[in-house]
Amino acid sequence: MLPATSKLCAAISYRHLRNMTGLRRQAAVAISQELSKLAHRSAGPGAWINQVRRKSSLLSSRLEETPFSETEMSYIKQGEEALQKSLSILGNLDGWKTETVVGNGDKVLSKVLPDVGKVFRLEVVVDQPLDTVYSELVDNMEQMGDWNPNVKEIKILQKIGKDTVITHEKAAATPGNIVGPRDFVSVRCAKRRGSTCVLAGMSTKYGAMPEQEGFIRAENGPTCMVLRPLAGSPSQTKLTWLLSIDLKGWLPKTIINQVLSQTQVDFANHLRQRLARTVAAGC
Repeated sequence: MLPATSKLCAAISYRHLRNMTGLRRQAAVAISQELSKLAHRSAGPGAWINQVRRKSSLLSSRLEETPFSETEMSYIKQGEEALQKSLSILGNLDGWKTETVVGNGDKVLSKVLPDVGKVFRLEVVVDQPLDTVYSELVDNMEQMGDWNPNVKEIKILQKIGKDTVITHEKAAATPGNIVGPRDFVSVRCAKRRGSTCVLAGMSTKYGAMPEQEGFIRAENGPTCMVLRPLAGSPSQTKLTWLLSIDLKGWLPKTIINQVLSQTQVDFANHLRQRLARTVAAGC
């Protein structure tokens, strides 16, 4: 079934490839190759990730008809690469070790990758439907600083097409200033296909946002959040967050690991509180 689906996707998308040039064509070819690899993988616990890639059909996600500059296309390509790499990491279920398990079922896992370093994986269930969670994390992205104490500010610097944005994020210092203020410049790619959403990103360079006084410019990615309805309960959302960050500066690994895993747990709690308030206000 998977090989047949892959071939069908490739055939349908061929006419789009013929009209692509430069970076646009390179990105599509790379995505097509990734889909072909996935078609030969057997189904298993990570089968939903293969479904995301197959159904989202990044090959035909249509980098809109509007022409983009070479710089804009490079950002689009970076976003697609972040998405591919993130899903590849999440799709490999081997080697994950438990960092934290909370009483409500939230858990943080981690593993060390040769080319990335240590990555963290948050798995939680949110008692709100996917549309509500998606709207808060994507449509209201710049409001995150209002409800997440770990975030001082998120600002969208540039929108490119319907899927890609460049953002500047300021992270608050940890209690006791163990980890001082950091900031990030990221390219983010949001793909929504059917009942599954993937929000991916990675650090990038953006000339209009140089390093800021009082902040250490850290780097993130590949990173992503995957949202999908909880099996058997469409009013709840399963959220998986892959976090990969280089905080820069001199920090003991034990402190970094503790801060990052706790950041993910805190995020889940703050998100639930925000959604509860938003839903209550709308009633």
